[in-house]
Amino acid sequence: MAEGALWSLTATEVRAGIAAGRFSAREVVQATLGRMDAVNGAINAVVDRCDAEALAAADAVDRAVAQGADPGPMAGVPVTLKVNIDQKGHATTNGLRLQRDLVAAEDSPVAAHLRRAGAVIVGRTNTPAFSLRWFTRNSLHGATRNPLNPGLTPGGSSGGAAAACAAGIGAVAHGTDIAGSIRYPAHACGIHGLRPSLGRVAGYNPSGPDRLIGAQLMAVGGPIARSIPDLRLALEVMAARDPRDPWWEPVPLAGPAVPRRVAVCAAPDGMAVAPEVRAGVMAAAARLAAAGYAVEEVAVPPLRRAAELQLQLWLAEMRRTGGAAIAAEGDPDAVFVYEGLSRHAPAVDLAGFMDVLQARAGLVRAWRDFFDRWPVLLCPVSGLPPFADHRDVASEADFDAVLAAQLPMVGLPFMGLPGLSVTTDAARDAGGLVPVGVQLVADRFREDLLLEAGAVLAGTVAPVTPGGSAA
Repeated sequence: MAEGALWSLTATEVRAGIAAGRFSAREVVQATLGRMDAVNGAINAVVDRCDAEALAAADAVDRAVAQGADPGPMAGVPVTLKVNIDQKGHATTNGLRLQRDLVAAEDSPVAAHLRRAGAVIVGRTNTPAFSLRWFTRNSLHGATRNPLNPGLTPGGSSGGAAAACAAGIGAVAHGTDIAGSIRYPAHACGIHGLRPSLGRVAGYNPSGPDRLIGAQLMAVGGPIARSIPDLRLALEVMAARDPRDPWWEPVPLAGPAVPRRVAVCAAPDGMAVAPEVRAGVMAAAARLAAAGYAVEEVAVPPLRRAAELQLQLWLAEMRRTGGAAIAAEGDPDAVFVYEGLSRHAPAVDLAGFMDVLQARAGLVRAWRDFFDRWPVLLCPVSGLPPFADHRDVASEADFDAVLAAQLPMVGLPFMGLPGLSVTTDAARDAGGLVPVGVQLVADRFREDLLLEAGAVLAGTVAPVTPGGSAA
C-alpha cells in the first residue's frame, strides 16, 4: 500500500502511523476529504460534509501529540456518522424533508464517545427515509449507490455508511441496526459490520422523543469497517458509559473462556437459501474447522416466529406514531414499504401487544440456552445474494421476496443478540463484483467471540473506486 494513500489506511494503521510520527492527523484528514471530492459524487454516500470541523479536530489531535498528551485511542481516525443520530450543529434528518431543519444542540452518545477518543468526523451519511429499507434512497438527499457494483443495493438503512467506508471515505462508519441495518449494508458493499448487543452501545437523540419499547429493545448502534481489528477498536470506543441510555450496561468487552464450538445452520428455520449462499456458509464452516473450532450442523431455535413478532411490535408502534409521519413526508419508497410491512403484520390491540412481549421472553430463553451449548452460530446474512437496487419497491411480489430472504436480519434483533457480517469472497458478474459473506451470532455481550471467529474468516478489504477496482 502506498504511504501517500493515507485515505486508504485502516483505523489501526492511522493510529499507529500518527503515534510513530510518520504522518499527521491533518494529513490523514486532508487525504480523506480529497478522496471524498474524488468519489462521493458517484455514490452520494456522504450528504453532509464536515470539512472545517474535521480539520480543526485533526489539528487538536496533532497539538496533543506534539505536547506529549494522550490524543485518544482513535486519534486522527476519519469516521462518518449516520444522519439519524445527533451531532451538534447538524440536522438529524433521518432522510426526511420533515427534519431537514432539526439541528442537534448536543451530541448523541456515539458522537461524543468518538470525539473524546480523538476520532475525526468527516461527514454524515445517507439513509432511506425513516431508515426503513435495506436500500438507500430518499426525497431529501437522493439515492446512494454501491461503489462495488452500481447495479446492487448498497444496503440499508446504513447504506451511505457502508458505501462511504467501502470507497475509502473514512476508516470506520457508524451505523444503526434494528433489522439488519448495519449487517446488511456492510455485506452488500463487501466489507464488515458489527451489530452490538442490546445494552452495549448507548443510544439517545436529545433532539427527539424517547424511543418506543420496540426500538428500545431492538435498535442498536455500531461500527462498519474494512477490517476486524477496526471493528474491535471502534466497539471499544462506542461502548463507553453514557447514563442517558437506560439500557446501557457496564459489561466487560471480553467474557469468560468458552469451548471453541460453532453451530452451522445454512438455512435457519427452513428458510429458502440460494445455492451460492449455502456454499458460502459451508466454505466458512470449513475454514473455522481448519482453525481449530469444533463445527457441527445443527438446527437453531425459532427464528421465523421471532421475525413475525418483531414486525408486529414494530408496526404496532409505527401505526401509532409513524403512519401519519410517513403520509406527511410523502416519500414514495417509504409509503410502499410501510404498506408492504403492514400486509405482513396485522394490527394488534393492547392484549396482543402484551402477548408479543410475553412471547419474547420465551424466545430469548431458547436462544440463550442454545448459546450455552454452542457459543457461536454461523449462518447466512440473507437467503439471497445482494439484491438488485430498489428491488423491494418494484412490485408486491418483489417486496415479499426481499422480506423472506431477510429472515436472519429481522429475527435475531428481537432477542437483543449481537451479529457480525463478514465478507469472505467476491464473484464477478456483468455489472461488477458481487460480495459473498456470512453472519456470526452469539449470546448477548459476547461480541468478543464474534470478532475472534470473524478474524479467521475475514481479512482487510481494500477500498474500491466506483466504476474501477480496489485501491
